[in-house]
Amino acid sequence: MARSRRFTTFSLSFLDIMSCGFGAVALIFLIIKHDVDTQTENQSPQQNAEVNLLEEEIREGEENLVRARNTISDIDQRLAQAQGLATRINEDLTRLQGAIEDLDAEDTDSAVDALKKKIQDLEKEKQQLEADADQSANNSRRFIGEGNRQYLTGLNLGGRRVLIMLDASASMLDESIVNVIRRRNMDDSIKKQSPKWLRGLAIVEWLVAQLPPNAQYQIYTFNTDAQSPLLGTETQWLNIDDKAQLERAIDNLRQTIPQNGTSLHRVFTTLNLLNPRPDNIFLITDGLPTQGAKPSRKTTITGPERLKLADSAIALLPAGVPVNTILLPMEGDPFAPAVFWQLAQISQGAFLTPSKDWP
Repeated sequence: MARSRRFTTFSLSFLDIMSCGFGAVALIFLIIKHDVDTQTENQSPQQNAEVNLLEEEIREGEENLVRARNTISDIDQRLAQAQGLATRINEDLTRLQGAIEDLDAEDTDSAVDALKKKIQDLEKEKQQLEADADQSANNSRRFIGEGNRQYLTGLNLGGRRVLIMLDASASMLDESIVNVIRRRNMDDSIKKQSPKWLRGLAIVEWLVAQLPPNAQYQIYTFNTDAQSPLLGTETQWLNIDDKAQLERAIDNLRQTIPQNGTSLHRVFTTLNLLNPRPDNIFLITDGLPTQGAKPSRKTTITGPERLKLADSAIALLPAGVPVNTILLPMEGDPFAPAVFWQLAQISQGAFLTPSKDWP
């Protein structure tokens, strides 16, 4: 009896077909994967750089866009503020125009009357100034201070014979000791232009300009010695109405160079040679003396020593003659104001420490 043949799905033919199918799938997969790897390997570095550059530009563009939006916001805010300010200005203009329109004719007349009164006051002031000028024309010499101002000094400018004594020591170069030492070593032309010294010269000119035409005068400069700007006239009285002689004296005075120490003994001894004696004395200085009747070999001097020198020098002054002291500033001499104030009290004179803009 013949054996019957059974059919199965896992026969050899079926397995062959399935194996071929799986092989085809694997082959397709390998082909696709190889193509992707090839494309990646074939991409050049230049293309990568361009890609990176484009990405960087995109980021910068986004940042610039943010800044631009912020700037636009700030501009909008400023524009709003400007518009608000313009509105307020227009409102103020409108209000002012309304106020101007409200002014009536009566207010205008009042303003005109006020201007007329002011003109009349100015005319009166002009006439007064002209009268004062006519009166001052009789003075020996004209001197106008800064700003054409006049000061109430309390100085008695009377007397027929007036003596003016100007300190010409080295301390007149400046107000501080350090600057005095510094200027003392400079050229003579610079010394003569020292502000403090020029101020002393201006005071002398101011005093001379106040003297009446019939007066007599004498000017001394003093340091360790005393002399007149017109050498050889130390014992003589000069006439104030001799304008040419007065101008020579002032010009010579400007050529004086501040130097050396200060001796009141020498100048007070010299004034006693004047005959007749002065009616009024003006002393322009910046402190107590540093020298006596004889030159000192000491390089320094104390305050009490300067007081002793001042007391012994004041004893040489003629009795009954007013001494008016004009004290200029100088550091390191605190006793000077008290001594010269006491001298003014005793001699019935005056003591003045002027402001920097006088005369």
